[in-house]
Amino acid sequence: MSTLSCALPDPTILIIDDHDLVATSLAMCLRSAGLRAQRHAVRSREDALVATATLPPGVALLDLDLGREPDGTLIDGTTLIERFCTAGWRVLVLSGTSDEARIGKALAAGALAGIPKSAALPVLVTAVRRAMQGVEVMHPERRRLFIAAHLRRQDQARAMDRRLGRLTERERAVLSRLAQGRRAQSIAEEFSVSLATVRTQIRAVLGKLEVDSQLAAVSLLHDYQRTLRQGSS
Repeated sequence: MSTLSCALPDPTILIIDDHDLVATSLAMCLRSAGLRAQRHAVRSREDALVATATLPPGVALLDLDLGREPDGTLIDGTTLIERFCTAGWRVLVLSGTSDEARIGKALAAGALAGIPKSAALPVLVTAVRRAMQGVEVMHPERRRLFIAAHLRRQDQARAMDRRLGRLTERERAVLSRLAQGRRAQSIAEEFSVSLATVRTQIRAVLGKLEVDSQLAAVSLLHDYQRTLRQGSS
């Protein structure tokens, strides 16, 4: 059993979630198990960083989907992990996501383990206590597999980015219209060009994306956009 560092003296267990009811209920359950737990309902990314900066470092139970900033921007918990770890927190991801690559991203950033929200309370309590003791929480091979999934997604995103980067501004606009379900004639009318011109642009899009159909080109675009939403960068 490898040691990560010396055990923490009665550390705070900070539950970082955007749902007050979930966080409060979980804090009560952990207290009933003898852990000094408190919750922090996230309102913004900066708000979460301030919360961890104003407490002695302990164990953070971090959700990855933390709602939205006041301006509507999604708050991705994976972007907080490195800062938390630098401040001395031991981070356990407690999330409803089944996306292995996203969990892998959290682990690569410094989280000790990913624990599903569906896990039984004894499983969570054991993980928290192991984090408090400074011992491994997640089997190294399982951890490696999650991180490998994250690295594969990064590679896929870079490859798609290179392909899309070959397109001209007009070709990108044509691809965007195709993804909206628009037909070539409709696109030609919007841009006040001939149908033949749009068909030439579509052929150029297919060639640069290295696909053989409009459906494949649209699928590649959707895959790329989904990868960006999942925080693969």
